[in-house]
Amino acid sequence: MFGQVRILVIDDEESMRDSCRQALARGASRVEVAGDGRTGLGILEKEAFDLVILDLKMPGLSGMDVLNIIKEKYPEIVVVVITGYATVESAVEAMKCGAYDFLPKPFTPDGLRQIVGRALERKELTLENILLRSELKASFGSEAIVGQSEPMKEIEQVVRKVSPTDTTVLISGESGTGKELIARAIHYHSDRRDKPFVVVDCGSLVESLFESELFGHVKGSFTGAEATKYGRLELANGGTVFFDEIGNISLSVQTKLLRVLQEREITKVGSSQVIKVDVRVIAATNRDLQKATQEETFREDLFYRLSVVPITLPPLRERQDDIPPLANYFLKKYNQKRKKNIRAISRQAMKTLVDYNWPGNVRELENAIERAVVLTENDTIEPSDLLYYGLNAAMPAQSDADTPRSLVDVEKEHIARILKMFNGHKGKTAEWLGIDRKTLRTKLKRYALE
Repeated sequence: MFGQVRILVIDDEESMRDSCRQALARGASRVEVAGDGRTGLGILEKEAFDLVILDLKMPGLSGMDVLNIIKEKYPEIVVVVITGYATVESAVEAMKCGAYDFLPKPFTPDGLRQIVGRALERKELTLENILLRSELKASFGSEAIVGQSEPMKEIEQVVRKVSPTDTTVLISGESGTGKELIARAIHYHSDRRDKPFVVVDCGSLVESLFESELFGHVKGSFTGAEATKYGRLELANGGTVFFDEIGNISLSVQTKLLRVLQEREITKVGSSQVIKVDVRVIAATNRDLQKATQEETFREDLFYRLSVVPITLPPLRERQDDIPPLANYFLKKYNQKRKKNIRAISRQAMKTLVDYNWPGNVRELENAIERAVVLTENDTIEPSDLLYYGLNAAMPAQSDADTPRSLVDVEKEHIARILKMFNGHKGKTAEWLGIDRKTLRTKLKRYALE
């Protein structure tokens, strides 16, 4: 009835504890009981629960005191208050202090199950709202893999085989090749499709706050921790966590992430409470993690845990057959998004796209098509619509056609021209190229263009 739900009953009457346990045991994964408030709080310190059924009238620490402590330390826990001394005043006071609802004794097993069911629905909605506010949940359609090349056909087969399982997947490839699209496709075709898909951008999170973002923290655990925070892993419970650019995390965080993969449990920063999490892990990297393990910058045991099923995405320049279907896909997408009615990409414009080396991969292609859709005044995209954006910068002039040029030289010249076009502004250059700023910085350093 309640799935993987953990319930704690705190009541000084043994018969009431037993009745609650029997009424809820079939529907919950675990029901624990405590005979007084202090024992109940001690259990909460050691283990995470979804819901607490709390008697208001108990010797020693009162139910109202316990309620206040629970809402202060564990605000995510839903509390249902029960008492044999049902008065309007006590009900109102309990609700003001954060109780979800109030159930007077005596009550029937069905009555208890109904109120617990409603309380758990409220909890799920609360977590969903947090997720939406954090912009972590992503909706996704089925057209994740667009392409007709043999490498992409093979990747699509792997995606369809691995999706229904909970196997951990490691996706490798250059920046912009579509690693997150593949991760979303795996999630979309899995049994977890109706649960959250949560992205952890390992390249952008500040190292000092990484653990807090990943595991969450309790109020007062460090300077600035003014409220209890849900970590990404807790928000993804039941769904999929996607670690983007996982090669950027430190060795200390790697150790803690390895424990999550092994034990499927986390502990918030500043807390000793263990929280069980049910998540599927998909990771992506543009680094050679095997080489990183040899250099001892990435844990070998974590690498093998992550790469149960490895998927390597080839760069766009190595699968030119995919450029026409991708370009047409993006044309259709941005026609709808920008409310335009551009009929097609001309044959010569398509040849221009196919001949270009795309250092920013699929992301750069998508940006180029979007810009062409927005700015062209014709009903067909022509080479002039594309060359305006610098695609010709990487192509040799006709007089140089007989002189072979390396891909490195072509890319270096193209980046240098676009950087000059924006007067050295790296942010605009990266956006124009369709790559992130970190990738641009790496290339500028490699080509001595800084």
